[in-house]
Amino acid sequence: MALTLVNLVVLTFLLTQTKAAESNNAAPVLRGRALEIVDENGNVRAAIQLIPGRTDGTFPETVILRLIDAKGKPLVKIGGSRQGSALRAYP
Repeated sequence: MALTLVNLVVLTFLLTQTKAAESNNAAPVLRGRALEIVDENGNVRAAIQLIPGRTDGTFPETVILRLIDAKGKPLVKIGGSRQGSALRAYP
């Protein structure tokens, strides 16, 4: 009986510590070189990518956001670089 009580106390302590650790460890910033959001089938539905510029200077580094439908076709593309920005919506 005493062993059961000790196990219950330890289990309660561990469960309360896990919840406290989860709520306090939220990262304030998500950092990376690309981000993809996928649906339940693993298909990419949205993507943010950093496209490196060419070394000869003909194309600058560009950031692109793409929104993609369930069939894999782009719906919206937003791009930005030092030379400007653009928004394209696909029919």
